[in-house]
Amino acid sequence: MTAKSQQDPTGATQLRLVVHAEDIVAALDVYRDALGLTPELDLTTDTDDGPARVVVLDAGRATLELIDSRQRHLIDSLEVGRDVSRDIRVGLEVADAHAATDRALSAGAEQVAPPTRTPWGSLNARLEGPAGLQLTLFRQIDPE
Repeated sequence: MTAKSQQDPTGATQLRLVVHAEDIVAALDVYRDALGLTPELDLTTDTDDGPARVVVLDAGRATLELIDSRQRHLIDSLEVGRDVSRDIRVGLEVADAHAATDRALSAGAEQVAPPTRTPWGSLNARLEGPAGLQLTLFRQIDPE
């Protein structure tokens, strides 16, 4: 158990984003192979309709970032120059935003905006990833 769960047994101990990926191999090419998320579980189960697969990837520390409409517009205008966000966007902190963006693009992600310096002291790239996920790959340069 984490320190938080020991203090508050009613608190959540993990944030897991469950995403339907019609082409799980293409999704793994980007999220596992290009971005380095490590598999915690890779399970195939036989069903009446054929094999069913689930892969749980460890993305490190998880947070839930809640933003209002004005903040979403502000982030989009700074990172991309126009409104592009959907209701859910996945942010992944990386050691090198340029290199991670290049790897993700080579593996099949699509660029929405290149790595861009933000007023919050981070370098953020916006991508469209497999399984319908919009991604922000970011490197925190200055302390938050």
